[in-house]
Amino acid sequence: MITLVPIGEVKDAVLKSLAPPLAEIFAQETEVAGPLLLPQGGWSRTRRQYLASALLALVPFPARGDRALGIADVDLYAPGLNFVFGIADTDGRRALISLARLRPQFYGSPPDDALLLQRAVKEAVHELGHTYGLGHCRDPRCIMFFSNTLHDTDVKGPGFCAACNKKVDRGMRG
Repeated sequence: MITLVPIGEVKDAVLKSLAPPLAEIFAQETEVAGPLLLPQGGWSRTRRQYLASALLALVPFPARGDRALGIADVDLYAPGLNFVFGIADTDGRRALISLARLRPQFYGSPPDDALLLQRAVKEAVHELGHTYGLGHCRDPRCIMFFSNTLHDTDVKGPGFCAACNKKVDRGMRG
């Protein structure tokens, strides 16, 4: 089971659109949990961003074998980085993505819901891949390639390369 956990205001349409591709890619049921409030302590006034680890800490630990994916629509950062599209817990069961920088309008372009969903699926699969033990891949077309820019996200494919696919299968069985 993959539980999608909205943090702050996240449109239901995005959550409902994100669930089916994740269910198909990971061959698991998905559900949407009730929304959580954004943490006051995670906001950096000087950066005008939320600390990603503060939001990830809100995501409840799922049962063994299950995964929880926090979804926020705010700009995130991690120490040493200007921003992050997402983050995964090192214990391997929780992950978080942000929709903010995946939106075309963040960069001054017109809204495009289809493009937003495509990007959100890629980032969700990437972060959930980390929860199954995958690191970053060197293949720029693989979903596990590190996205340093939005261009990196846009050019990579929607799925795992052959090597990462084997690893994620092992991680899902283990």
